[in-house]
Amino acid sequence: MSSASANRTTALWAAGFAVSMIGLAYASVPLYRAFCSVTGFAGTTSRAAAAPSAPVAGETVKVRFDGNTSPGMAWQFKPVTVETTIPIGGRRMAFFRATNISGATTTGRATYNVSPDLAGKYFKKIACFCFTQQTLKAGETVDMPVTYFIDPAILDDPQARKIDEITLSYTFFPVDAGKVDQPATDPVSPTVRTQG
Repeated sequence: MSSASANRTTALWAAGFAVSMIGLAYASVPLYRAFCSVTGFAGTTSRAAAAPSAPVAGETVKVRFDGNTSPGMAWQFKPVTVETTIPIGGRRMAFFRATNISGATTTGRATYNVSPDLAGKYFKKIACFCFTQQTLKAGETVDMPVTYFIDPAILDDPQARKIDEITLSYTFFPVDAGKVDQPATDPVSPTVRTQG
């Protein structure tokens, strides 16, 4: 093999490697989200179509709720109920209240996590305001529901079965006006709107 041919082969391999790395960089965020959703890594919850047909008798867990906004998000955002005790496997709904305290219509998106992290893979959401962006007019207040359950499989996990309290936390971030979502196909609970 000549020197020119070897150089060409090396250049092609290097270009292919560079293109692969760029592709991997673009795919890393959705792959990481998918990994977290499946495994519950870092307290990421997962979605479910429905809750089990019946809760597990005599098995309960306390669920606490937390709501925050990022700097620059001119909303007040908090849970309507701070904590509740639910049966494992029982479907429940919680509400979070958001008020736009700015003088303009704004759009936000909620990120969420569960603590302790280990509980993330057992905290299942059926419908949630966090699946899509939310837009509030100036002064508007909405009650945003999330429908969820704790997977009975938590009782089969030697570490997770010891958990007696789980915190579901949301943080709302502002969304640029040019980046508003198209209508979603995910199940999303309707918001209850009132004018402040």
